[in-house]
Amino acid sequence: AFSEKGNLIDHQRTHTREKPYQCIQCAKTFSKKSNLKIHQRTHSGDKPYQCCQCAKAFTRKDTLINHERMHTGEKPYQCTKCDKTFSDKSILTKHQRTHTREKPYQCNQCEKVFSQKSNLINHQRTHTGEKPYECSHCDKAFSQKGTLINHQRTHTGEQGVRREILTGSQDLINEELF
Repeated sequence: AFSEKGNLIDHQRTHTREKPYQCIQCAKTFSKKSNLKIHQRTHSGDKPYQCCQCAKAFTRKDTLINHERMHTGEKPYQCTKCDKTFSDKSILTKHQRTHTREKPYQCNQCEKVFSQKSNLINHQRTHTGEKPYECSHCDKAFSQKGTLINHQRTHTGEQGVRREILTGSQDLINEELF
């Protein structure tokens, strides 16, 4: 039951996939006006939520809360299969797919399936030939950011392989692998 008619309408849009709110700057559409307003901050650069520990700022309050867990070490989301804990619910959801082997993201060109949306997006570049990651030292371009990072080491002479892990709070964690 919904206490307000607007909440019912918002919920119904999850079924109809209607997205009546459109960003005038990039044409991206949203089912809720509040999500459009949050999105518009990406264009304006407005980041009203600031971490009191490190002063990093965010466009969304929930992203700040997830970030603050990095400082506290809090991991409130636990996998029921293996008891691993996570600071962000979306990371738990991705992790759980390792147990269920669920692959909800399907390529519309070759029907290959993926457990994570980012992997589908990377794969789709094999069909489009898109190479959005350009080397600032030469004229080479790459379809994946990690490939660009490894390539740039040929210019800098840096050793090792670096992996970047995107957390649910949108923070990059760098790991050096030797």
